[in-house]
Amino acid sequence: MQDIESLLYQNRLLTEEVKRRIDQLAAINTVATSVSQSLDLNRTLKTALQAVLNVVGADAGGISLIDYEAQEVVLRAQHGWEHDFTNPPMRVAVSSGMSGRVIASDNVVLDNNLDGSEELAVPRFHDEHFRAIAMAPMHARGKIIGILSIMSKKTEAFDDEIITVLKAIADTVGVALDNARLYENSVEHEQRLDAILQSTADGIIATDHNGRIHLINHAAESMFDVSARKLIGMPLRESPIHPRVRDSLLFALSSDKGSSKAIKVSLDNDQVVALSVSPVYVESQVDHGKQTDGWVIVTQDLTYMREEEMARTEFIRAAAHDMRNPLGVTISSLNMLRDIVKDVADPANEVVGLALNGVNRLQDLINDVLNLEQIESGYDVNLSEVDIKDMIREIGAEVRPLLQERSLTFTTELPDDLPIPQVDRKWVRRAIVNYVDNAIKYTQSGGTITVRAFPNDMLLHIEVVDNGPGIPKEAQSRLFERFYRVTGSEKIRGTGLGLAIVKSVAEAHGGGVYVRSQKGKGSTFGITLLMAGAP
Repeated sequence: MQDIESLLYQNRLLTEEVKRRIDQLAAINTVATSVSQSLDLNRTLKTALQAVLNVVGADAGGISLIDYEAQEVVLRAQHGWEHDFTNPPMRVAVSSGMSGRVIASDNVVLDNNLDGSEELAVPRFHDEHFRAIAMAPMHARGKIIGILSIMSKKTEAFDDEIITVLKAIADTVGVALDNARLYENSVEHEQRLDAILQSTADGIIATDHNGRIHLINHAAESMFDVSARKLIGMPLRESPIHPRVRDSLLFALSSDKGSSKAIKVSLDNDQVVALSVSPVYVESQVDHGKQTDGWVIVTQDLTYMREEEMARTEFIRAAAHDMRNPLGVTISSLNMLRDIVKDVADPANEVVGLALNGVNRLQDLINDVLNLEQIESGYDVNLSEVDIKDMIREIGAEVRPLLQERSLTFTTELPDDLPIPQVDRKWVRRAIVNYVDNAIKYTQSGGTITVRAFPNDMLLHIEVVDNGPGIPKEAQSRLFERFYRVTGSEKIRGTGLGLAIVKSVAEAHGGGVYVRSQKGKGSTFGITLLMAGAP
């Protein structure tokens, strides 16, 4: 009988403990539900404090957040106090008062018998006449972010059960407040970024990974004469922006998705727009199959720069024309003088020859500078369909006398189905001639020069291959710089601008240049051109 009574007593205690635990969990859940309904920090503070007081039955409460930069504990919310300590907020050093004890111990600090004699960091707190206080640290992301305090006007108001619930609630509130603060920071950063985006003179368009527009700033609206309201949420391919710009962007977004691209587009009204397209990557925990999370497109109106470049080119052209006349007279005079003194004395002939050589080099330099300015400014670039095979054969026939003079063999590798690009015939021909002329100059007698062309993706490659002495590796990265010449080539006639012109021609056609060479094994110089059908 005694065993049965003991068993019943133990069962009753267990039932009471289970009920107590359930009540505690229900209280914690009540607070968690209340504070999880908003990401607004101030609203979350008030909601959390009210929910805590309802659960623990305290007369008043407060929530303080830690300002780690200022090393202060700042009261952000209060309820049930006689005086307002939040406007301006009460600030206490992290090492002072009861708050300092909470932070130092990382545990609840309890005083159930306040009598007014305590030394407080904020003496005015005595005016509230609280007789009991419990303060619990709030944690989030592994550190204390603040302190949750409850107060009562009765002594011995808080028992172990309330302290247990308070500790659990404090961390629940801490996580909710941290989320609200992170959201607040995110909104602040978003607003700051939006202010920057809207104030910049460059047009900015952002798309998701499917090419759907989700941001466009005022500059882009003005540049393309479109409304943001119409574009937001619209696929880029359906957007009412200039077709040439849209097609160029779609091409950039669809090819070689891992890299940034720069494009220059000329519109029908002589407007020139520079487009920079860059992928945005954000590691996704949900969709690991996405290649990019979106694209950022930066647009710049370069019309004024084009006008300045055209004016500069016109000036250089006029200056070059003015210099050509006296140079022509000088060359004619030197040629006449050479005919006069050719039978007189060798030194005189040598002096005249040096003068002619210098004047001819100056004339070449003037021509190359003028050509470089013209192609880089985009001035006088006219696109049309050009049969590259015919052009290369024509160049081969043109340089045949020079090849025969140097005992060089000229070959071509041109597939029958070579695509026909839209290019400026004059400038592309000049680029190929520069490559071939370089190969002739640097290839020893008996060597071979090969010109080949082939498509690769949306680009047409044209390469000039020689079996000359090759180029030192350390010099290859500088070959296309203006006026750069490889050490040891000073005796070979040239201005140092030939390869720079090739590079500018390639870039004007949406392509680039490259070189492959090994010392003693010849060189391959290449140029790429955007093929017909590509934007």
